[in-house]
Amino acid sequence: MTASNNKPRVACLLGWPAAHSRSPLIHHYWLRKLGIEGGYTIEAIPPEGFAEFVQRLAAHGFVGANVTIPHKERALALTTPDERARAVGAANTLWYDGNELRSTNTDIEGFVGNLDASANGWDKVEQALVLGAGGSSRAVVFGLIERGIKRVHLANRTNERAQALADQFGAAVRPISWDEVNNVLPHAGLLVNTTSLGMHGQPTLDVDVGLLSPQAIVADLVYVPLETALLKAARARGLKTADGLGMLLHQAVRGFELWFGQRPEVTAELRALVEADLRGA
Repeated sequence: MTASNNKPRVACLLGWPAAHSRSPLIHHYWLRKLGIEGGYTIEAIPPEGFAEFVQRLAAHGFVGANVTIPHKERALALTTPDERARAVGAANTLWYDGNELRSTNTDIEGFVGNLDASANGWDKVEQALVLGAGGSSRAVVFGLIERGIKRVHLANRTNERAQALADQFGAAVRPISWDEVNNVLPHAGLLVNTTSLGMHGQPTLDVDVGLLSPQAIVADLVYVPLETALLKAARARGLKTADGLGMLLHQAVRGFELWFGQRPEVTAELRALVEADLRGA
């Protein structure tokens, strides 16, 4: 469903609640930089109204949408998902292909794109350790396997969830108990936190980065605070790191390209703009 030539294209964020999202800041920055007449708005849609809104997305004036909590799984069922959205079990980006509303999950390319930018050569590591087994973890594991990481150790407080994810992705994924984390750390070339531990208002993440090798890379999906205790400890050891804000910025790239027809860049200027907004929140 394409917009007419003389009508600006507009995308939106669908969530409940959604008011604190930084997505409008990111997309309006790119629209200005690329000289595109378009827009990006927040639509706070309660669960009971989500299906109707998505099914009439074009009628509401939108060429596509981002989807956030609590609608990501529902969006998958209401659209035509690609392999990535199906693998993750959730959709966060919707766009029209003709009259067909399609969906993907850009958390995968957000994660790997951020690592490529922050820790070039990260995909040469043999083993990775991923903490958490939720939706973000599924995106991370998909990205790691796609880039050829041979062994992904997956630790979660609930063993059943880790096992279910391992069953989904196959022999490359090894579920471990939380108590085994310290045993795996010396062998992990990449440590990824996908849990909410370390987020503002949440308990701290108790992981000893001193057990990692001097060449290890540490990634944290949390971006409030900008520097988590995990990243601070890793940087104090001189380890390469990739933070949650970088992933947030990189995951927005493909949606913008799908909706507005040009591929934007994640720049230091954009990062500084969002950092300032986060610090002022």
